[in-house]
Amino acid sequence: MSATHSPSPHFVSTNEIRTRFSRAMSEMYRKEVPQYGTLIDLVADVNALALQDDPELRQRMARSGELERLDVERHGAIRVGTAEELATLRRLFAVMGMEPVGYYDLSVAGVPVHSTAFRPVHDEALLANPFRVFTSLLRLELITDAALREQAAEILQRRQIFTPRALELITQAERDGGLNSQDADAFVQQALETFRWHSDATVDAATYEALQKAHRLVADVVCFKGPHINHLTPRTLDIDLAQTDMPARGMDAKDVVEGPPQRACPILLRQTSFKALKEAIRFTGADSAGAHTARFGEIEQRGVALTRKGRALYDELLGLVRGIDSAGSAAPDYDYRLQQVFAQFPDTHEELRNQGLAFYRYSLTGQGQAQSPQSAAEAGLEELIALGLVLAEPITYEDFLPVSAAGIFQSNLGGEEQKQYQAHAAQQVFESALGARVHDEIALYEAAQQQSMTRVRAALAGALA
Repeated sequence: MSATHSPSPHFVSTNEIRTRFSRAMSEMYRKEVPQYGTLIDLVADVNALALQDDPELRQRMARSGELERLDVERHGAIRVGTAEELATLRRLFAVMGMEPVGYYDLSVAGVPVHSTAFRPVHDEALLANPFRVFTSLLRLELITDAALREQAAEILQRRQIFTPRALELITQAERDGGLNSQDADAFVQQALETFRWHSDATVDAATYEALQKAHRLVADVVCFKGPHINHLTPRTLDIDLAQTDMPARGMDAKDVVEGPPQRACPILLRQTSFKALKEAIRFTGADSAGAHTARFGEIEQRGVALTRKGRALYDELLGLVRGIDSAGSAAPDYDYRLQQVFAQFPDTHEELRNQGLAFYRYSLTGQGQAQSPQSAAEAGLEELIALGLVLAEPITYEDFLPVSAAGIFQSNLGGEEQKQYQAHAAQQVFESALGARVHDEIALYEAAQQQSMTRVRAALAGALA
């Protein structure tokens, strides 16, 4: 199925199915977690202020198409327990034009999962609706108690997280190349059931407690009928203002914003959240009453995607901030040290481009289309930008950061959860469970930048021909 076009006049596009699903998911989550509605209202207010205070930002976002997608933009997160569940999710997301991008080993930060992000991969599809779902697979091998590990595996093998009708519609879409509007609506409703919250646990209280002791996230994945969506995240243009305003709206914000510090030119991704809610659950057996803490509200601010060189510098600086440099010193004030260390990261788009640290999408300006001097075809991109003939727009980072994701997970697992695991990525094992290779996210950004440069050069050559 095409990610951007309808394969038949009778089929709706994958973009449309994705939009219908993300809208339905947002409505469902708002009913399940009322504070999510408060979060959406907060982000809308913050974004309106940011656009009012920065007309240049509004103009740039309108020009690139980012403004239209801002209000609908969401990412969700889900955690599954078996290879079969992960592989079927890949097929489910494919119906919506979403593909696995990136591999994240969160075990290095004490969270026993590894993950990918399902999202659109083409520019047109991202502008239509950039809905993403960060999807984690539990690593049962990291449970040290062999008997408990086996018990968890048996519990997971007994459940079916997809409705029979959802599986039928996935197979139908794969066979026919798409879904008509009626079947697309049915697919959305059936797929929602996988992400719905169930307050009835599938285990007794003693089993739940034992899995909680292994790791709270293990209990969250294993003990329920399905892998409930644990957060939906709107995109803000000023995460620091949002962080400040959350307590005033009754939300218990986490202590620090994850990711890079506040900058003139935002890079990658910054995330914060309100802490997870304690929700009533019912166990099997006599001791049935209980509570579970898992679902929370998150906000993100997205910046420009970094090149491999840029990511290497980011990772190096973040390592220093986190006190794992050669001196092994711990940061006395995380926010202060973050700002101090990241002063080494260039903070103008011109420098980011000149040093090859970030990705940009290039296009001819109106002046460039109207007037192409003979020397333009030979000039460098920076010279063409300086002449006002070419525009460089930052390519938005569409993906995630493993340390930031782990920081969000940890803050919503009670804060004290600090299990330590050996650092050993298992991407081949993950891809085997997934049934596909994951896209290299940086290669996607490289391709988008290169395509835009090729179009500019071709346009200039055509004008001079």
